[in-house]
Amino acid sequence: MACGASPAFLLRLVLEIVSANAAGGTHAAHSLFKKDCTDLVRRIALFTHLLEEIRDSGGSSDNYHARASSSSASSWSADLTVALQEAKRLVSVSSAYNSDDSSDGGAKRLSFQFQCVTWKLEKALGKIPYDQYQISEEVQEQVSLVRAQLRRATERYGSLNLRKVSNALSQPLEKHCGSTNSGISAKLDNISINQGTTSSRCDADPTTKILERVKSSSTSSEVSLLDEIDLMRLDTVATKSPEETKKPDALVIPEDFLCPISLELMRDPVIVSTGQTYERSYIQRWIDCGNATCPKTQQKLKKLTLTPNYVLRSLITQWCAKHDIEQPSGLTNGRLKKSNGSLHDVSGDMATIQALVCKLSSRCFEERRAAVAELRSLSKRSTDNRILIADAGAIPVLVNHLTTDDVSLQENAVTSILNLSIYENNKSLIMLAGAIPSIVQVLRAGSMEARENAAATLFSLSLADENKIIIGASGAIPALVDLLQNGSARGKKDATTALFNLCIYQGNKGRAVRAGIVTVLLKMLTDSRHCMVDEALTILSILASSHDAKAAIVKASTIPVLIDLLRTGLPRSKENAVAILLTLCKRDTESLSCLSRLGAAIPLTELTKSGTERAKRKANTLLEHLCRLQQH
Repeated sequence: MACGASPAFLLRLVLEIVSANAAGGTHAAHSLFKKDCTDLVRRIALFTHLLEEIRDSGGSSDNYHARASSSSASSWSADLTVALQEAKRLVSVSSAYNSDDSSDGGAKRLSFQFQCVTWKLEKALGKIPYDQYQISEEVQEQVSLVRAQLRRATERYGSLNLRKVSNALSQPLEKHCGSTNSGISAKLDNISINQGTTSSRCDADPTTKILERVKSSSTSSEVSLLDEIDLMRLDTVATKSPEETKKPDALVIPEDFLCPISLELMRDPVIVSTGQTYERSYIQRWIDCGNATCPKTQQKLKKLTLTPNYVLRSLITQWCAKHDIEQPSGLTNGRLKKSNGSLHDVSGDMATIQALVCKLSSRCFEERRAAVAELRSLSKRSTDNRILIADAGAIPVLVNHLTTDDVSLQENAVTSILNLSIYENNKSLIMLAGAIPSIVQVLRAGSMEARENAAATLFSLSLADENKIIIGASGAIPALVDLLQNGSARGKKDATTALFNLCIYQGNKGRAVRAGIVTVLLKMLTDSRHCMVDEALTILSILASSHDAKAAIVKASTIPVLIDLLRTGLPRSKENAVAILLTLCKRDTESLSCLSRLGAAIPLTELTKSGTERAKRKANTLLEHLCRLQQH
C-alpha cells in the first residue's frame, strides 16, 4: 500500500489522523504526551493543502500513477505513507499513555518514537518535486514552514533523548534482557553473532544511530519503531569492549539541584504549592497535560502558581561557576561569552540587575514601579542586559505585573518583555512563563502605548513557528484586528506585522476572517490617504491561499478594488494586487468571469510591459487564464 500511494489516499490518511486525535480527546487529556500529540497532529493537518494541489494537478488516479512511476522522485509518496501510518499508530498509543500505569521506560520509548516520526515526515516532504505538480508559491512557503517546525522538533527531541540514551547504555546488560523479555534476549544473541558488521558504527552518536536505522527501514512498515530503538541500544552495548564501557569519573551534581521529573540540572527552578521544586519547563508541561497533583508527593496542587526559587537558583549558579559549567545564556563565573567566543566580565552588571529583580517583589509599590521602569531602560540598551535580566529570573515577575491596574507600571512591564523578547533565547522563557494571556489582556484593555507594545511583543514571539499556534489560539487575533481598525498609526503598523506573521500558519487565517479582518483591510485599500495600502495587500496575499478566506475576500467585493489598483497603484501595490487576483481567480470560473467583465485585461496587458518582474509573470499567467475562459 505504501508503494505509489495516491494523493487521495494520503489525504484520507491525514484526515484519519486528525479525526482520531480529536476522538481520543478523553484519554489524551490525561496523557503525558498530550502536547506532543497536539503538535504532531497540527503539523500533519497542514499537509492537506499540499496534497490537494498535488491531487488537482494529477488528474485521474491512472494519470497520477503513470507519472509517478516514471519519475525518480516517486519515492516521496511511499516514504510519506509510511511516516503517516507510523504517526497514526504513535498518536493512538501515546494518547492513551498514562504515567500512573506505565514505566518510565515506556515514556522514553514514546519520546524516541516522536523524534523518529518527525524526522521521517520532514525527510519525506523534502523529496516532493514541486515543479512536477505545479505547487503554488503559497503552499510551497507553507511546506517550508512545516518542514522547519518538524526539523526543530526532531532536534528538540534529540537533545532530550541523548542523555536518556546515554543512561540506558550505562545500565547493566541484564536490565535490557531480563527473564521477562525473551524477545530482546533473542535480539541480543543475533547481534552478538554479527558483531563484525556493526562494530564500525559503535562510536556514532546514539541519536544519529536511531535516525540511520529508521532511514534504512523507511520503506518497511513491518518493523516497529520501538523494536528499532531497543535494537539500537543492545547493538551499542553488545559491540563495546570492556575498556570502552568504562566511564571516566563524572562530576556529581548535588541531588537538590536535579529536577525530580527530568533528573537533570535545573536552570529555572520554581516552587509549587506543595513546597516541592521543579524545573519550570517540565512542571509547566506536567500541568499543561491536565495533571493537578505534585509529581513527587502525589498531593493535590491547591493552586497552579509557579513561584521562582531564587535562593536555589543562586546556589546552582554559584555551583556552575565553581565547576566552570556554562549557563544556557553563555554566562560563566560572572563572565559573558561574546559572539567571537571571548569572555568579558559582567559581574558588576549582574549584581545591579539582581538587586532590581529582587525589588520587583517588594511590598513597597513605588519601589516595584521604579524597578520595572529601570529594567525597561536597561533591556533596551544591549543584548548583554537582556541576557542578564532573564538569567536573574525577571521574566515571570514582569509577567505578573502585566495585569496591574497601574497604567505606568503596565506600560513599562509590557515594554520590558518586548525588549527582552528581541533576544532569541528569551522567547521560550516568556512563553514558559505563561505570558500570552496577560499580553492579550493588555492588548484588549491597556493604554494605547501598552496596546502598541503588546502587539509588537506578539509579533516578536510569533517569529518562532511553534508560537504562532499558541498565540493564535489565545484570542489575540480579534484584539489585533480591533487595533488594526481603531488604533493609532503606530498601533496599526504593529497590528499589521503581528497579523501577517500569525497568518503564515494556516489555522490562524480562519480566525482572522471570523474576526472581521477582510472588511478592515478593504477599508484600508479604499482609504483616500493611501497610507497603509501595501500593508493591507500583504495580509490579503497571505490570507488568499485559504479556501474560507478566499471566499470571504471575493464576497466582500474586493476584486473591483484590486483591479482599480492595477490602474492607479504604485509598482509595489500593482505587484501585490495582481498576485492576489491570480490566487483568487485560479480554478474559479466565476471570479475569472468577473475579472473579464470589469475590463481587467487592459491593465493586465499594460502590467506585462511595465511592471516588476514578479508582476509581469503573474499578469501573464492571469491573461492566459482569461484567454482560456473566452475560448470555452
